[in-house]
Amino acid sequence: MQSHTKTKRTKLLSIIGDEDTVCGFLLAGIGEVNQHKETNYFVVKKDTPVSAIEETFKRLTSREDIAVVIINQHVAEKIRELVHSYRAPIPAVLEIPSKDQPYDLSQDSTVKRVRQMLGLGA
Repeated sequence: MQSHTKTKRTKLLSIIGDEDTVCGFLLAGIGEVNQHKETNYFVVKKDTPVSAIEETFKRLTSREDIAVVIINQHVAEKIRELVHSYRAPIPAVLEIPSKDQPYDLSQDSTVKRVRQMLGLGA
């Protein structure tokens, strides 16, 4: 009698951020290129157009194989309205600081949503 087991594919982390942050996450092993040659990471430089950041955010948050989109907070600021309007629980969006930019809790869209849900205001 053969045993049939389904292999459950794990979900990925993804990263949108400055070069140092993305490089660190790639060194930790989160980088992947799928069969369509799409990556789960995106490096934002000073001259990266906002439209490219928006397109990447939309692409990563619509992929079924991604569980978390990690984004540097200073990059999220460039597309704040898009980040703030994103409401799906998965993939979750997690804002993190970068080595050159401080983290501002009051700007984090996830924290704002949680505060609203708890009735603590924005």
